[in-house]
Amino acid sequence: MRLKIIAGNWKMNKTTPEATELARGLIASVGQTERPRVVICPPYTALSEVAKTLKGSSIFLGAQNMYFKESGAYTGEIAPSMLLTIGVAYVILGHSERREYFAESDSIVNEKVKLALKTGLIPIVCVGEKLPDREKGLTEEVIAVQIDGSLAGLGEEEIRKIVIAYEPVWAIGTGKTATPEMAQQVHSFIRKRLRERFAAGAETISILYGGSVNAENAAGLMNQDDIDGALVGGASLKIDQFIGIIRSSGK
Repeated sequence: MRLKIIAGNWKMNKTTPEATELARGLIASVGQTERPRVVICPPYTALSEVAKTLKGSSIFLGAQNMYFKESGAYTGEIAPSMLLTIGVAYVILGHSERREYFAESDSIVNEKVKLALKTGLIPIVCVGEKLPDREKGLTEEVIAVQIDGSLAGLGEEEIRKIVIAYEPVWAIGTGKTATPEMAQQVHSFIRKRLRERFAAGAETISILYGGSVNAENAAGLMNQDDIDGALVGGASLKIDQFIGIIRSSGK
């Protein structure tokens, strides 16, 4: 059985006091939930304090990004060892905003994925098409290129340790959401692509959906065969919404 995961990406939101307050609220409501697995990804400045807050709960800590070098003169960057020492377990890599605003290519994402796996972090690797791609019928072609590039050089055992997040860029923060059937179609394609490249390892990979997920549409999405959870943006900042998503997928 594939692991069901609900991950909250807080992006550039929440000061440290605000982040710890939100974490405490989540612990009070779902802090001992084993299924689905809950992961929260605060900004870097709050990671250490949120890590302390999460101790003793079932909620996992994630980071929103990392650099592809273990150390060195890379001003402003964060090494995986820095994340591991404060209790980070997951790291989001290749998010559409990193790809678009910071020009991260598939090859850069690939370097990060390899280093995350080498050091013991669990990568949440993001793929997804923009609206023009979808309108031109290029969704599968775009995602195939992203998967092949971002996961290049990995073996079947390594692939079992990653999580994929499908995030149609046109649905992120826009209020637009792929219908459950649309999302399932792409998730099915992703699993097929992974199966072609990594054989049986593809069957164990959790594939999350990300794109304006909320408490109202989560259950319909999670009921699809190849949707194993969600990467939640704005709704993860609203405790009632995020708890609603977690509970609607806890099966």
